[in-house]
Amino acid sequence: MFHLRTCAAKLRPLTASQTVKTFSQNRPAAARTFQQIRCYSAPVAAEPFLSGTSSNYVEEMYCAWLENPKSVHKSWDIFFRNTNAGAPPGTAYQSPLPLSRGSLAAVAHAQSLVEAQPNVDKLVEDHLAVQSLIRAYQVRGHHIAKLDPLGISCVNFDDAPVTVSSNVGFYGLDESDLDKVFHLPTTTFIGGQESALPLREIIRRLEMAYCQHIGVEFMFINDLEQCQWIRQKFETPGIMQFTNEEKRTLLARLVRSTRFEEFLQRKWSSEKRFGLEGCEVLIPALKTIIDKSSENGVDYVIMGMPHRYGRLNVLANVIRKELEQIFCQFDSKLEAADEVTHLHRDTSSIAPTYTRPLVMSILLHGDAAFAGQGIVYETFHLSDLPSYTTHGTVHVVVNNQIGFTTDPRMARSSPYPTDVARVVNAPIFHVNSDDPEAVMYVCKVAAEWRSTFHKDVVVDLVCYRRNGHNEMDEPMFTQPLMYKQIRKQKPVLQKYAELLVSQGVVNQPEYEEEISKYDKICEEAFARSKDEKILHIKHWLDSPWPGFFTLDGQPRSMSCPSTGLTEDILTHIGNVASSVPVENFTIHGGLSRILKTRGEMVKNRTVDWALAEYMAFGSLLKEGIHIRLSGQDVERGTFSHRHHVLHDQNVDKRTCIPMNHLWPNQAPYTVCNSSLSEYGVLGFELGFAMASPNALVLWEAQFGDFHNTAQCIIDQFICPGQAKWVRQNGIVLLLPHGMEGMGPEHSSARPERFLQMCNDDPDVLPDLKEANFDINQLYDCNWVVVNCSTPGNFFHVLRRQILLPFRKPLIIFTPKSLLRHPEARSSFDEMLPGTHFQRVIPEDGPAAQNPENVKRLLFCTGKVYYDLTRERKARDMVGQVAITRIEQLSPFPFDLLLKEVQKYPNAELAWCQEEHKNQGYYDYVKPRLRTTISRAKPVWYAGRDPAAAPATGNKKTHLTELQRLLDTAFDLDVFKNFS
Repeated sequence: MFHLRTCAAKLRPLTASQTVKTFSQNRPAAARTFQQIRCYSAPVAAEPFLSGTSSNYVEEMYCAWLENPKSVHKSWDIFFRNTNAGAPPGTAYQSPLPLSRGSLAAVAHAQSLVEAQPNVDKLVEDHLAVQSLIRAYQVRGHHIAKLDPLGISCVNFDDAPVTVSSNVGFYGLDESDLDKVFHLPTTTFIGGQESALPLREIIRRLEMAYCQHIGVEFMFINDLEQCQWIRQKFETPGIMQFTNEEKRTLLARLVRSTRFEEFLQRKWSSEKRFGLEGCEVLIPALKTIIDKSSENGVDYVIMGMPHRYGRLNVLANVIRKELEQIFCQFDSKLEAADEVTHLHRDTSSIAPTYTRPLVMSILLHGDAAFAGQGIVYETFHLSDLPSYTTHGTVHVVVNNQIGFTTDPRMARSSPYPTDVARVVNAPIFHVNSDDPEAVMYVCKVAAEWRSTFHKDVVVDLVCYRRNGHNEMDEPMFTQPLMYKQIRKQKPVLQKYAELLVSQGVVNQPEYEEEISKYDKICEEAFARSKDEKILHIKHWLDSPWPGFFTLDGQPRSMSCPSTGLTEDILTHIGNVASSVPVENFTIHGGLSRILKTRGEMVKNRTVDWALAEYMAFGSLLKEGIHIRLSGQDVERGTFSHRHHVLHDQNVDKRTCIPMNHLWPNQAPYTVCNSSLSEYGVLGFELGFAMASPNALVLWEAQFGDFHNTAQCIIDQFICPGQAKWVRQNGIVLLLPHGMEGMGPEHSSARPERFLQMCNDDPDVLPDLKEANFDINQLYDCNWVVVNCSTPGNFFHVLRRQILLPFRKPLIIFTPKSLLRHPEARSSFDEMLPGTHFQRVIPEDGPAAQNPENVKRLLFCTGKVYYDLTRERKARDMVGQVAITRIEQLSPFPFDLLLKEVQKYPNAELAWCQEEHKNQGYYDYVKPRLRTTISRAKPVWYAGRDPAAAPATGNKKTHLTELQRLLDTAFDLDVFKNFS
């Protein structure tokens, strides 16, 4: 007796009659809820009315009859009953009844024909049952597929083990139906060239397609074409076939993957290498994806992977890094040569297209991280966003069924680690990693899916970890039963080699020769590695930055031209920024007033913050620099100041980006509101900037403290980018910051965190006489941190970011209240040719005219300057107190500050900030100022007391604190008791 598996039984469908009844009662007749079953057994020649355009009409009638036999004319009812009962050609059709008294006899005759088919209802029910059966395998076949190479999977779908049903009664089918022939629906390809199969064969083919070493999850996809595509790839009989040559290639790749790990184990048995043992099939899997993608037109592959899962193996056998260079890394006596060289042409300006994607991405994941890390969900939701899509990423999950020591029951709430991919309709292909040919087929299909639909796809390699979390770990402490089974497990290379030998594809001597050949390659590379003195990163590290470095890896120049512009350019950009360059475009009335104000500023030769940004961006576009600004609500700006995308008030979704109408042959301006994500989006922008050195890429936090949910990107990649990853990057972070009395949330961008991570030494005074001192400082730092107090300086620092001969990340603490502050304006004169970014803005008032009379020199940064100048004027102390603004905090402007201190010989020094003492800039600035003056004077503090929160939640307390810090700043006797 044939047994149906539970995957089909679990659907527990209604019987055919119940289904028809339910549809007719609960849904309108026009709503088709199932695919049509074409059961016509008579050839077209015997039923001439079925030919031509009338066939569409007949199909509609047939669907209506399936839902409710009484909804069609009695003649159609008779015809469909007869055809489904297997009536011979020509006898199924009955002429329409005449409208006469004699028609009673004809009615009686028709009724006798219906009653003569006692099994018609059973036949309809059986066909519907077969449809449900097929669908059950398509939906749930993966539940019982043999995916775990260890055979101990604890995947739990319904709080009960997956078992085998002993009857076919769930579907209203009998054992006697197993040899009955059924017509196949259009939603399956198991028939191949056949349109009908016995039930027994239908089940066998479904078992082969969905319940062996491949489990396919795809029926949640809401696109019929995509579902049909996947069905065809897995259901078509005989589709998973490999030639002998393909099998030999697969074996050779497994040899390399396996023997590489064994070689490392022999040579460095006590080193952690996070090897690939237990998932050696990953190497041929990645190679297959790359090979198939290359066949489909992909030129470049960007690959991302964690530190585990055979990172060295991937470098050696996929990326093909030189073996001797890999072996060198186990020798701590080597020096690292941080040369960066250009190995491939720059494709950053080539947008992937649906017709020929040139660049694709492959991401490797661990099973525990794929389910547990929110960044996976964030990036999946970027997959179809117009400004963030990669046009399809192939995700490969190395599913060794355990995290560090945590098993899946404690690590996730879903059956599979890959369930998160379902939210974006990405197909998920689970595969037993001990079946290399199944893995190769799945990888081919994944690559073809990406090439065909340009959407994400997931390959779940269900494997195991032969060693512990690393080679020094003892896994038996926490997973004794699993590792008892693993100890018994035959390696996949051995199993596959034995299979191919038994098939006659290779013989034993050929297999052993393949092993000896690769072992020899490793030994020779190991011998060469002993003579290596330098780790030549440039030999293998890709860089799309050909114009930035000399042959020895140094910048081509160490100077920066003026960042100023001619008045004509400033005026032109300002005029476009204050207009709507599209005809018949209606903007909001409030926006009209904003644009009018911009126009008046241009006439007056002044700029505010928004206009200064506009001019910096617009001028770079003229020079061919692509500008990309992204973040939450950046198109308008969180504070309604930017308005780079205009919206027609009368036409839905009609927009205009004036900045793309500045110049005839300008570079594009991409301004895009992001999803409500910081971690994922900032990571995307970091990658964009890394691949695009000739683009200005900016990410703006909605408020400065929003960067805290992207801290991993900042800590792991932006801050140590060049030192850790040998990568320069010019990404810009715009972080709104300022104590505005609005409470502790969104007040502080946490400048202390960024400054604490700067790599300069606070106790070492650099050589101030060095040529191009300021540029050399920028080249040596890990990132640049600024807090501009004027729109003009903001304009210059943005332009400098691109005009520098190298790239460094730029952190800008941007203002909130200064966006509309009447004093926060800059003249065109500050932005003309010959002007530069001012690292320090010195005092230029009466105090600077008589520096000997100055009693106190206040240093500050950012918007507190305006509070200080207002208070100084109110106290009539403009001649006694000088205020110097430090615009660039890191690298620290030792040279300019030394001049300022020397200019005021009788002044005591104080740092003033609006942030609390344990926050802000004080702990960074104080030791560097003291180093600047050789610790000749103390550096006092004027600001808020230490606090746990960034700001108070009470407006009155905020104002009290502000007045207290101003009193401290201008009380010339306040520090005397501390001397």
